[in-house]
Amino acid sequence: MGKCKVLHVGRGNPKHRYRLGGEWLESSPEEKDLGVPVDGKLNTSRQCALAAQKASHVLGCIQSSVASRVREGILPLYCALVRPHLESCVQL
Repeated sequence: MGKCKVLHVGRGNPKHRYRLGGEWLESSPEEKDLGVPVDGKLNTSRQCALAAQKASHVLGCIQSSVASRVREGILPLYCALVRPHLESCVQL
């Protein structure tokens, strides 16, 4: 039963305790669903911060590993490796 947790969503939620079988389920302030962190307020700012952090890390790797700073060389790498992380947050 260690994999099961309760995430209370909404302001007016009375936050009842639940049992599965004979064991009480523990309450959690945040869980991941399909790789997206979800909290009780359904706030997406944490997801956007994580996406921006990952995009920044990938951009740093590109800058340190590519010798040429020519736009024609950097732009395809940016579009393929950095931009998808940032675009995933825009749709949220």
